Amino acid sequence: MDDIDESSNASPKQRAVLQRTRAVAHILDKSVRVPGTNFRIGIDPVLGVLPISGDIAAALSSLYIVLEAARVGVPPRTLALMGLNIAVDLVVGSIPVLGTLFDAVWKANVRNVALLEEQIEKSE
Repeated sequence: MDDIDESSNASPKQRAVLQRTRAVAHILDKSVRVPGTNFRIGIDPVLGVLPISGDIAAALSSLYIVLEAARVGVPPRTLALMGLNIAVDLVVGSIPVLGTLFDAVWKANVRNVALLEEQIEKSE
């Protein structure tokens, strides 16, 4: 993810949204380093171990990033792509065992924050 720094033309509201959404994406997708590797996972694949309810809880948490993006005026097409990332994560992530591994690699939330950052950079 490209960091939008203080010298960018992003508004204070946009910078605050980026800070919050990055934190959520970090918790859901990459908060813990897998011992002995540089690979990181978050609580999304851990929740995915719980059949159906875990994947639904993770997907609902992921919607926060989309809602924040909508609040700062991200175009509907990008919001749809963000929703598609979450839908893929939910559907494939629901497959026992394989889905948990997929969740660890797909990182829908990191992808969605990258889409948000791209839109904010375009609006500058």
